[in-house]
Amino acid sequence: MITKVEGIILTETKYGETSKIINVLTKERGLIGIMAKGVLGAKSKLRGVTNKLCYGTFNIYYKEDKLSTLVSVDIINHFKNIMKDIVLISYASYLSELVNQVLKQTNNNDIYDDFINSLLKIEEGLNPMVITNILEVKLLDYLGVGLNLTGCTICGSKKDIVTLSSEKGGLICKNCYQGERILPISYVKILNMYYLVDIKSISTLALKDNIIKEINNFINSYYDDYTGLYLKSKDFLKTIEKL
Repeated sequence: MITKVEGIILTETKYGETSKIINVLTKERGLIGIMAKGVLGAKSKLRGVTNKLCYGTFNIYYKEDKLSTLVSVDIINHFKNIMKDIVLISYASYLSELVNQVLKQTNNNDIYDDFINSLLKIEEGLNPMVITNILEVKLLDYLGVGLNLTGCTICGSKKDIVTLSSEKGGLICKNCYQGERILPISYVKILNMYYLVDIKSISTLALKDNIIKEINNFINSYYDDYTGLYLKSKDFLKTIEKL
């Protein structure tokens, strides 16, 4: 019996001469492995729909806790704008790799929706750095290292907050301040917005370029200090962001 699942390909691995194993993050069943037989053959009708970031409805012979078998794919969105821009491809590839790592910690359904909606917003033309940062902030809780934005990360005080420190993991009050780089407290409100906003509902992003870059630098440092993740796609993305 054929089962239909909405999903997006996170990784693909060659199997034999003409086949692939694709790992698909699905809305209904989380992350599943699917055998795509013969798709590397020149005449295969599935050749173009089994690549990383392919987003559609996958028609499969589903096997729980085993490799399912691919029958066909009905594309939902080709991500044409992303696929023709190396910068946007880099952001999408990084988010795909990041989500794949987070899924090793949890299989929460919200991750699927947030990831797909992030890609759709980048496809629509919204600032990819901001959208990426919003998803990064949301994923921190699943990695067990959520940002502390409610009080001083050292003493817990909610008064006299003077800065936000990636090294210390959150807010710092004046009594605990030890020369950390000062970031405007207004950034705390922006990070809170990143955490709380429904990505699907975003239509515009009215932030100045210097603020976007400062917050991006903060999130990069926080990920480096607390997540323990090393992603090649992130290194490449950082290089592109400097250009």
